[in-house]
Amino acid sequence: MVMSKLSRIVSHMTTTRGCVHRAFPPKSMHAIEQAIKAAEVGHAGEIRFVVEGALDGLPLLRGQSAHERAIEVFSLLGIWDTEHNSGVLIYLLLADRRVEIVADRGIHARVGPGGWEALCRDMEAAFRSDQYEQGAITCIGAVAQHLSRHFPSHGHARNELPDAPVVL
Repeated sequence: MVMSKLSRIVSHMTTTRGCVHRAFPPKSMHAIEQAIKAAEVGHAGEIRFVVEGALDGLPLLRGQSAHERAIEVFSLLGIWDTEHNSGVLIYLLLADRRVEIVADRGIHARVGPGGWEALCRDMEAAFRSDQYEQGAITCIGAVAQHLSRHFPSHGHARNELPDAPVVL
């Protein structure tokens, strides 16, 4: 579904921090952090979960897409800077109801865009049913399966990036 430019601007202007907090209350954010911690035991990859309520200013007016913003966030958080090039960002732009997964070259080469796209659409379907926490945790588990298959921990994986979800 393609949003008109005006309706997208209105959506972003009305998606407040409160909207993010209602979708992901502290209990849910804690559950997501615990899911990431548990998932990372089985592989040598890194998972980050980021929720951004809305774009503002110039990025919104120039029509920055959720995918473009996810790539920017991937870089800003240094997710690309892991030992095995196996960092994965799960990014949600709440105002657009879009999920994007950006993966570093090591894992992306093995999973490919189709694998990530399917996980994004599944997570968006859960969100349409207001199952934000469950959708996020299910997606984290699916990402972890890919990482475990391609980057098993062999019992000595170190945690290179924070596990706590980020709200922008």
